[in-house]
Amino acid sequence: MSAGASDLPLYRSIAADIQTAIERGDFADGVTMPSENELTARYGVSRGTIRQAFAFLRSTGVVSSRRGARRQVRSGPKVQSMTELVSFSRWARGLGETPSSRTLGAALAPASGVVAEKLGVEKGTNVFHVERVRLLGAVPTMLESTYYPGSLASLISVIDLDVESITDRLADHGIVFADAEHAIDAVAATPREAELLDLAPGAPLLRTVRRTTDPVGEVLECSIDLYAGEAVAFVVRNSLAAGATSRVSARTGD
Repeated sequence: MSAGASDLPLYRSIAADIQTAIERGDFADGVTMPSENELTARYGVSRGTIRQAFAFLRSTGVVSSRRGARRQVRSGPKVQSMTELVSFSRWARGLGETPSSRTLGAALAPASGVVAEKLGVEKGTNVFHVERVRLLGAVPTMLESTYYPGSLASLISVIDLDVESITDRLADHGIVFADAEHAIDAVAATPREAELLDLAPGAPLLRTVRRTTDPVGEVLECSIDLYAGEAVAFVVRNSLAAGATSRVSARTGD
C-alpha cells in the first residue's frame, strides 16, 4: 500500500488495508494480529500511526485488544437461541468456545425498584448481587449483573465465580433454573461498560433483562446482561401451531 493511495489520513488507509486483508481471509476469526513492530516495518510508518489504525479498527469492532495482550480479529456474531434456557457457560461450550469470567463484585446490596419487582421483594431488601465480565476465549462478550434472593447468598459466595457456572453449581444443590422471561432492547455503552467490554463509548449493546424461576415458580434470579452488539445475535423461533387454538376459537366465534 502506498502512502498516497487515497485522500484518507494515513492511519485510516492502513486500517482499511488491514480490514481488507481480514475480509479476504488473511486473518481468521480469533487470530492474533501481527505486532506493532511487524506492521511498522510493513507499512514504513511510526508505531503511533499503527496504534491509531488499530484504535480505529477497535472502535468499529473489527479487532479486539486487552491490556498486555496482542490484538485479535473479532469473530462474527455468535447465535444464541432464546427458545432454550441454558447458562452462558453451556452455551459457549456448545459453540466450541472456552467460557471464562472476570468477577467485578459479589456482595449483598439493596434491591432497586426494577430488581425488587422482578424478584418479588420489597425495594431496598438485601439481595445478593454478582457482577462479572463473561468472555468467549479471550474476548469480552457480556457484562452480567445478576441479583439473587438473599437466601442463596451462602451457596453462591463459595463458588469460584471466575471459573465455575453458578447455574451448574446450584443444580448440585437441587436448585434448578427451569423457566425464564426475557425483555430485550438496544442501548449505547457507557464509558465504564465500553472499557469493560473493550468497545468504544457509545457502541451498541444488546440488553436483556431476565427473570428466572424454578420448576414450581419460585424466583431464582433477576439478571441484567449487556452483550457486545457485534458479538452476539439472538434467534427466536415462532410457530403457527403455537397460536392455532386461539385462532380457531376466534373463527368459530365469528
